[in-house]
Amino acid sequence: MPRQWIYEEAITAFLENQLPPFGLPEITVLGRSNVGKSSLINKLAARSIARSSATPGKTRSINFFRFRGKHAFYLVDLPGYGYSAVSQDTRRSWKRLIETYMARNSAILHLHLVDFRHGYLKTDEALRTWLACQEAPTVTVFTKADKIPKGKWKALLSNYCRGAECAFVTSAETGAGVDDLRHFLEDYVDRSLGGDGREEE
Repeated sequence: MPRQWIYEEAITAFLENQLPPFGLPEITVLGRSNVGKSSLINKLAARSIARSSATPGKTRSINFFRFRGKHAFYLVDLPGYGYSAVSQDTRRSWKRLIETYMARNSAILHLHLVDFRHGYLKTDEALRTWLACQEAPTVTVFTKADKIPKGKWKALLSNYCRGAECAFVTSAETGAGVDDLRHFLEDYVDRSLGGDGREEE
């Protein structure tokens, strides 16, 4: 049973020079606008730390949420993609900020959130291709599974993933799959730091 994470602080970056320095392991959270990134982060944290909204495109910054489990690490919430009702200037600003962040190669893992009802849309496929060129591996996390009858989960997952990748099926509404994901992430951070079993000070 994974222990509860302790939330320590949040750092918000709207500009490249506001990105925090290197230091702690970073796990990015990426996905289409309104896929449920903030809701999943809040469920993992067991408290409301990320602003969720019914309005797509609400996240306009990179938000670093610092947690302590066995080790300290960041969950990094990136702006959602695939939402057209923002200005071209805003989208260019997001693109520049995200590319600057990704060029740092500071992430140890990317979580690609995909709406379980729709599977991989064109923009999701484009992100998969882009992430495949990044240094860190990617894990797909399907969201909003409560919208699909549980009896259909296995067939949908098999169709989407074709048995070729690690994926989690989650619901921020019911908590389904969240403990498994939390346990996986804590183990992943531990392994990235050598898995020596020691607590950080």
